[in-house]
Amino acid sequence: MSTQCLGFDTSNYTTSAAVFGGGTAENRGRLLTVPEGVLGLRQSDALFQHVKRLHLMVEQLRSDGALGGIAAVGASTRPREVEGSYMPCFLVGEGEGRALAAALGVPFYPCSHQQGHIAAAAWSAGREDLLDKPHLAWHLSGGTTELLRVEPEGCSVKAEVVGGTSDIAAGQLIDRTGVLLGLPFPAGKALDAMYDEADAGLDYRVKLKDLTFSLSGMENQVKALLEKGEKPANIARFAIDTISGVILRATREAQKRWPGLPVLCSGGVASNRQIRAAMERGCGVVFAQPRYSTDNALGVAILAHRALERGAEG
Repeated sequence: MSTQCLGFDTSNYTTSAAVFGGGTAENRGRLLTVPEGVLGLRQSDALFQHVKRLHLMVEQLRSDGALGGIAAVGASTRPREVEGSYMPCFLVGEGEGRALAAALGVPFYPCSHQQGHIAAAAWSAGREDLLDKPHLAWHLSGGTTELLRVEPEGCSVKAEVVGGTSDIAAGQLIDRTGVLLGLPFPAGKALDAMYDEADAGLDYRVKLKDLTFSLSGMENQVKALLEKGEKPANIARFAIDTISGVILRATREAQKRWPGLPVLCSGGVASNRQIRAAMERGCGVVFAQPRYSTDNALGVAILAHRALERGAEG
């Protein structure tokens, strides 16, 4: 029997499908369309786009010769594996995943979007072993900036939030900064590209308290710099350096509390070159490959494959 598993992830900004067969993996994804100048989408609009696009991701996998016999189907069904975590857009992946699994007569394995991020990060970094041992993990994305203490649980992992932001996420700050500078949303790649054009470093130290910090004041700082006529590239560097600095400080503090635990980093913000370089150099953080840092279905397919190989019931 084939052990190739198909995974779906219909997150707030990306439609994706992936197959994983143990040693090989393929992911196909597409960003949702966000109107120019708008900071995000309503859930109803995101859900509608997923409905129209998810089958196209599967068709791409098949046309590229990546889709063979499917032994199990998985989907992310909610943002996090905690009580009350819910977002309507995940219903698309779950619904189509359950229907396909029933039609094929194969198991369906649900997981959370966050668990998928951790699995994709560990595998793409060549550290799938981390899924079977305690470690620390950053989930840095458009909607999440959480420092997690992760432990294995069955075929997957469970994550306890031990730090991160108390208000807006790092990705939100990056996107809001980018939109203020006239960049398209989401703005991560464009803001990262502007960094090299900066000719001045601007200092702002975010307060860190018990591994938690606030980034909302940073948005006001960005607006103030813009009003003063500061060069856009310098503002981009200011935002990225400030985020990088406080995340690095929180990581070092966490390493003091839990000495010896590896640190894994995932999420779209984790693909930023400057943040990656600072974290790798400053405290030896393990990063997902950039293409698997952003939202993707690969981690979902990996967790489905692990469940299938270990004989878990769907």
